[in-house]
Amino acid sequence: MELYEIICGAVVLLIAILVIILCLMQDNKSQDNMTSALGGGFNESFYGQNEGNTREAALAKLTKILGIVAFVLIICMNVVIPYIMTFFQSGS
Repeated sequence: MELYEIICGAVVLLIAILVIILCLMQDNKSQDNMTSALGGGFNESFYGQNEGNTREAALAKLTKILGIVAFVLIICMNVVIPYIMTFFQSGS
């Protein structure tokens, strides 16, 4: 096992644990189907207007970013880096 495989594997494991923790920290979204159907689904509260500035929005954004980073790192670890390694080994 190469050194880059060990490092990338450790980073992917760390990111996976962070994504799990972030998902557990987020609040459950309630589905007010009947309330939104009767009230038109319009929320005029302060919380509804500033939904993008809340702790939940920051956690959701960080979860998305870490998920994308994990996806790109796994693709690099399994496709790109072995291709580069075989290219350099066959070229020498």
